[in-house]
Amino acid sequence: MATIETVLGKLDDNRHAALERLFALLAIPSVSTDPAFKGECRRAADWLADHLNGIGFEASVRDTPGHPMVVAHARANRRDAPHVLFYGHYDVQPADPLDLWQTDPFAPRLVGDGDATQIVARGAADDKGQLMTFVEACRAFHETGGLPCNVTILFEGEEETGSPSLPAFLDANRQELAADVALVCDTGMWNKTTPAITTMLRGLVLEEVTIHGPNRDLHSGMFGGPVVNPIHLLGRVIGDLHDENGRVTIPGFYDGVEELPEEIAEQWRSLSFDERAFLADLGLSEEAGEVDRSILEKIWSRPTCDVNGIYGGYTAKGSKTVLPAEASAKFSFRLVGKQDATAIVAAFRDFVRARLPADCRAEFVSYGASGALQLPIASEALARARRALAVEWEVEPVLAGCGGSIPIVGAFKRDLGMESLMVGFGLDDDRIHSPNEKYELSSFRKGARSWARILDELAK
Repeated sequence: MATIETVLGKLDDNRHAALERLFALLAIPSVSTDPAFKGECRRAADWLADHLNGIGFEASVRDTPGHPMVVAHARANRRDAPHVLFYGHYDVQPADPLDLWQTDPFAPRLVGDGDATQIVARGAADDKGQLMTFVEACRAFHETGGLPCNVTILFEGEEETGSPSLPAFLDANRQELAADVALVCDTGMWNKTTPAITTMLRGLVLEEVTIHGPNRDLHSGMFGGPVVNPIHLLGRVIGDLHDENGRVTIPGFYDGVEELPEEIAEQWRSLSFDERAFLADLGLSEEAGEVDRSILEKIWSRPTCDVNGIYGGYTAKGSKTVLPAEASAKFSFRLVGKQDATAIVAAFRDFVRARLPADCRAEFVSYGASGALQLPIASEALARARRALAVEWEVEPVLAGCGGSIPIVGAFKRDLGMESLMVGFGLDDDRIHSPNEKYELSSFRKGARSWARILDELAK
């Protein structure tokens, strides 16, 4: 069995060929949302399966009602090795608007030189460059004596369209996909030279509310005053949702919200995060939300309630003196800790109903409710990944939160009973989903070295 230094040396020797392989994958326009690219999605899946078969995996392309999955398995070079499941997605967002790209989005190129070199193409950071860091690490192990862990790989082709085929696929293949821990690469670093492990994801509740008042739209001059206005009622609901300190006022909303472990809180306080610059970049100078909480806390570890859209009455150009029959708004709640998503939905609906007159009613539509996820700080896998990243990057990795949600992590926990180790090498300025998407060449090369070190640590 080769030493980790031998594996890392092989990665360095392969770096030019590895970049050529990534370019070949990036050149495939695997846009999952557009039916015109269905064949290209299949081509990307076939390309990945072929390359995995070439480095010691038993890989196959599995059909779904949508785009195919790629599933691959490889055994370790020792009997008592742990088993990991690596997840990534080969589909990409549409490249539109094409006129804002400096060159063809599916003709990958290098920009800059030295430490500033960037890979520019659609999918470079989201997620082809990221998943290929792991594939290249596996290749280096294969070429130097074999993998230190049993590895299963799952590459999806519908992540950018909400993964409609994934739940049924996981359910049908739960035994085949079972592992000790899942590895997810669809995350990022703290900055270009500091890696991060995402240890918490906020949950999400999506609700739409329509408040019904009079039985038809009315003339505001003839009826305004004695007749209730649903927009006013909706405004009252929205205004009551937060107190003067920025806290959500829904009864029971903070049930299950816990304070940060001191180790994490201290690390976040020590980060070089410029709150003024963060706000200035948005054209703002004053922050909102809970008082006495840092911006990182608010984004990563505190729950929120936001209005995402509001409409009712006349909204076209000009004016119309209408008293509307109904008014609607869309709300999102980001959840943390042990908040119960189902209980939040019920409490919110009670909160709205309590503010309506007897002859008005609220109609609700749910667009999903899922709880938060957190990797235990005492996790052995987390400790080993921290050691591996610290050695490779020569700095301790940040244990970061994520303000958003990664549905696959919830699915692995819920359907397969697996915790996920979330390590990625993207940066905030990678312009994912935007024209001129890029991925740092250093992220690609050191990302592959990092996965090699993580697999080696997990196997010890």
